[in-house]
Formats: sequence, structure tokens, C-alpha cells
Amino acid sequence: MSSLGAVWLAGLLVVAPALMVGPASLFGQSSAAAMDDLMRWRVERARQLSAPDGWLTLVGLDWLKPGVNSVGAAADNSLRLKGHAPEHLAVIDLEGSQLKLVAPKGGFPAFTYLNGKPAAEGPLNPDDVKPTSLLTTENLSLVLLHRGDRYALRIKDAQAATRTSFKGLRWYPPNMSYRVTAKWIPFTPPHTEKIPTAIGTTLDMPAPGLAEFTLEGKTVQLEPVLEDPSSKELFFILRDATSKTTTYEASRFLYTAFPDHGLDQPGSLVLDFNRLQNPPCAYTPYATCPLPPYVNRLAVGIPAGEMRYTR
Repeated sequence: MSSLGAVWLAGLLVVAPALMVGPASLFGQSSAAAMDDLMRWRVERARQLSAPDGWLTLVGLDWLKPGVNSVGAAADNSLRLKGHAPEHLAVIDLEGSQLKLVAPKGGFPAFTYLNGKPAAEGPLNPDDVKPTSLLTTENLSLVLLHRGDRYALRIKDAQAATRTSFKGLRWYPPNMSYRVTAKWIPFTPPHTEKIPTAIGTTLDMPAPGLAEFTLEGKTVQLEPVLEDPSSKELFFILRDATSKTTTYEASRFLYTAFPDHGLDQPGSLVLDFNRLQNPPCAYTPYATCPLPPYVNRLAVGIPAGEMRYTR
């Protein structure tokens, strides 16, 4: 078997049968390395999704109330855990913007760790404060999220059925016509884009410019954001006409390298739509995904990249 074939099988990659096209007709012999690179990337994406802490393990998103929030599987907890979980795992105290871990009655259960060390009472950091606090048991991992003026507990279970029954991802076949070189138009000065989310909140994200290209004879502009000010790649949140039929309805994501002359100068960048990927919300109802800004809601279809997820 060729290296490409081995990669394809190892990653549980599924290409829609009706769309199957021979790789040589799309890439040509000189592009075999590009094909291998793309397929390895798709394999790695499937591996990350199905990892013990990947998105397929997300089983809960519970909002904290001010004051005492008890966490565990027992019915007397304010935040009840599902599956294999301790009866009383921990207590999270929320006072204003201050979060504190408190031991439940009887102490922390065995094999309960905070940031890799035996759990002990003390302050907790949500996901927008580094280092973010990670509370773990034998199969669970719990992180606090800060969204707007609220806090939530995100719960992942390495034994979740969504992970153990994972059968792979579905992709459009690679097509080099959907790998385009775009013109980079920087914003002067850069501005902050208000990005809506699936849970009704709004994120303020840095928006450095526009990528402009031609697709199906039409000029298209997409606006990327930076996931945080120190990001080293552009983050595109977009929706296209295929969302009505074959791709995830809300959005897809694309990450790219910075333009060739940096963010603040005109230049060019490559958008490889073969690497469009679904957001976490495509796999679990417990994610808090960003949605496309208006400029990124395209009337044109982009039949490339990851297709709608089916369990």
C-alpha cells in the first residue's frame, strides 16, 4: 500500500462516494506531496477530535450560580455529573469574578487532581486566565469557561459514547481549484469585530483585514479574526451555500498562515478550502462556538473540506 493509502485508512477518512475522483486528475503527479500533506492533516484532525480530551468527549456545559456550586453524580449536587463520576467531586465557590475550589464533605475523592497535582482547596482560573485550571478524575476533565459576565463548567468524559463509537469524518475529495491565492487588504487601523456565538453571547475579536479572491467568476471577500492578540495564524469563520445540503448548517472554520508581507501591509495569502473544518458544535451540543460575521455568509457554494458530521 502507498503512504497515501496508509494515511487515508489510518485516519478513518470517508469521502462521499458520489463525489469520488481519482487523485491524479486533481493534483497530478507533481502534486503527490501536496496530496500526502493534506491527507496527513485530515488524519491528524480525526485523531485530535477522538483523543481522550478531544471535542468528542464533551458531555456537559453547566452554568454556575453565585455562591456555592456542588459538583458530582449524586442527586443532591447543584451541578450533576453524568456517567462514571464520583458522588461528590468538588465544590466551586463563585463570588463576583473570583472562583475557588473547595473540598466536598468527606474530602476530595481519590485520583482527583488539579493541574496534575492532588486536588487542594484554592483559587481557580477560567479559560481566559493563564494557566487555566484543569480538574481531573480517572476519566473526567473539567474546565471553567468565562463567557460575557457568566461562568460555566465544561465537562469532558474520555469514556463518552460519542468518542468510543466514533467512525470517522466525511470529506469532499481534494480539489485544487478550491486552493486559491487571495489578495490581502489590511484594515488601517485594524478594528475589533463583534462575533456572535451559538449561546447568544458576543465575542470581541481583533480583525486585521480582508482576503479577496475570485470563485466561480465572482469576487469574494472574507474577513478573518485573531483568536487572541498573540495568534500566529488567521481564523476564518464562514458559511457558504453548501450549508443547506452537505455541510454543517451554522459554519465552518479555516485557519491560514499570515499574509506574505504581514498583517499591516498589502500582500497575498493562500486559502486552502480543502482544509475547511467543522466547529465543535457540529459534534456536541455543549460547545460555545462563534458564528460567522455577516460578510462571511456567502451565497456561493464551496464544496470542499469537511462535510456534515454523521454519527
